[in-house]
Amino acid sequence: MFTMVAMRSLWRTVDPPTRSLITALCAAVTVAGMSYGATAVAAGFPLWFPVVLGVLVLAAGSEFLFVGIVAAGGSPLAALCAGLLINARHIGYGLAVPEVLGTGWRGLRGAHLLNDETVAVALAQRTTGHGRAAYLACGAGILAVWPGGTLLGGLLGTAVPDPGVFGVDAVFPAVLLGLIMPALREPTVRRGALAGSALALLTTPLLPAGLPILLAAVAAARTIPRPWAR
Repeated sequence: MFTMVAMRSLWRTVDPPTRSLITALCAAVTVAGMSYGATAVAAGFPLWFPVVLGVLVLAAGSEFLFVGIVAAGGSPLAALCAGLLINARHIGYGLAVPEVLGTGWRGLRGAHLLNDETVAVALAQRTTGHGRAAYLACGAGILAVWPGGTLLGGLLGTAVPDPGVFGVDAVFPAVLLGLIMPALREPTVRRGALAGSALALLTTPLLPAGLPILLAAVAAARTIPRPWAR
């Protein structure tokens, strides 16, 4: 009961455009989750496994990678290491929104909801309060629909189509790009984005795939101010 009341309060704090954005993101995450669940079950995993993984990890990219590596005959340890490498980008995310995450038990709860979508939605808000509310509302929605979609996809099995056919895989980068474009009007933000881009380009020939992006994200995180920090 308390959780429902708290969620309603959060939802009222979030402005209508952000509510619509979160709803659209959750719809896309549901479809992606269905594909993930169907893929995992078809690869031989028991239905409970991807669902539990979805609740505990809550990171689609690393979960898809884990399932794919194990299904292809790789060791679970190698799959785990690959997933941790992908999720290392969350270090930069945490540096970008420390006010949103909070401290202590609240910080642990907030860190579990940390992903591309929640951080982008939070950074698009005007104040710390609005940023925290949008972050938690988006995170709670994804926490519900990702394992929920996974369960549904696992039950439906091969009846679930590839989300790429409908362009769902393009929803997330398009939304993230749309959220950051207004911020690029700020000179400091532009400098941070350009510095991160340059670092990624320079290190791409030298480092394994994925690491240049992680370095760029961490480097840019401390140079780009939050809207509510100005």
